[in-house]
Amino acid sequence: MERKRWMSNEEFVEEWSVAQIMPGPNIVNLALMIGGRHFGLRGGIAAVAGLLAVPLVLVLLLALVYAQYASDPHVSGALRGMGAVAAGLILAAALKLSSALKSNPLGIPACVALGITCFIGIALLRWPLAYVLLGLGATSCLLAYRQLKP
Repeated sequence: MERKRWMSNEEFVEEWSVAQIMPGPNIVNLALMIGGRHFGLRGGIAAVAGLLAVPLVLVLLLALVYAQYASDPHVSGALRGMGAVAAGLILAAALKLSSALKSNPLGIPACVALGITCFIGIALLRWPLAYVLLGLGATSCLLAYRQLKP
C-alpha cells in the first residue's frame, strides 16, 4: 500500500483505528474497508476472500503436520521463537506508524501515555481487554473532543 500510494500514513491510521473498534478480526475489517473504498461492495468481498482463502488452506495443512509432531521439543521451541518474532513485528509496525501521531490532536506525549496505560492494564494488571479499550477509548475521545472544540 505504501509503495503504490493508495493511502497516506494518516489515512491508514484512521482506517486502522476504525477497523479495531468494529466487531470481528481487525485485518478482515481493514481489507473490507480498503476494498470497498476503492472498488465498492465487490472490491470489499474480493479483498476479504483474497485475504482468507490461502491462509485457510495453509492453516489446515499446518494443523495436519502439527498433529504429527506436537510432542517434539523442537516444535515447541520454534513456536516460542515465532511468538517473539510476532511481538517484534507488532512493535516495528507501531514505530513505523508513529509518525502519524504528529498530526494527532492529543499530541505525542498523551498518545504515548495512553499506550503505556493500555500496556500496564492488559499485560501487567491482566484487566480484560474490552474494559481497558472501552475506558481508554472513551478517555481519548473525550480528550480529543476537548482539544478540537472551538
